[in-house]
Amino acid sequence: MSIRFTGKANRGMVALTVAAGLALGAAGCGGGGGDDPKKPEHSASAAASGGSDASAQEGQSNEPLAELKGSDGLYLSITSAQRDGGGFVTVNGVLKNDGAKNLVIPSALSGNETEIIRNGRSLGGATLIDPQGKKRYYVLRDTEGRPLTTTGFSTLKPGDDLSVFMQFPAPPENTSEVDFQLPTFPAATIRISG
Repeated sequence: MSIRFTGKANRGMVALTVAAGLALGAAGCGGGGGDDPKKPEHSASAAASGGSDASAQEGQSNEPLAELKGSDGLYLSITSAQRDGGGFVTVNGVLKNDGAKNLVIPSALSGNETEIIRNGRSLGGATLIDPQGKKRYYVLRDTEGRPLTTTGFSTLKPGDDLSVFMQFPAPPENTSEVDFQLPTFPAATIRISG
């Protein structure tokens, strides 16, 4: 599978990679060579897939910020919500099929915006709501309208899980709790760290 990002998306992916690298230690992770030009994209995916490891490294407990149950056995565990220096918040989690049969991921998770839907399955329908500032934050997009979130998934087998991430504009510094919403799941209040 080939994933192409524009310069703006690559900066977001690099920022995510840097944030994950800082969480794993300033001396370097020892996670492979840096001579592969596509490494930032893979590193961003690896950072998103290693959400629970990163939060353990940051001194947080392994307990998720929120556990949400969707339809047909679909389950979302939010493992971290990290404020980054680039002016965004990255929410990491694990999407799991707790059911007994193959589960097609609902297309509703992508939201209903034509531009996002054109780019395939994603978590582009996710939002953060700042109840204090009375403002809603949508998933960031690159210059071609692709959401800065996990994409390209369709089906989960019973017991399978998928590490996911979503990037949002950061609410004001004094906002530490936001309501996370994703279509087909109940809303949950999560705490932003960093």
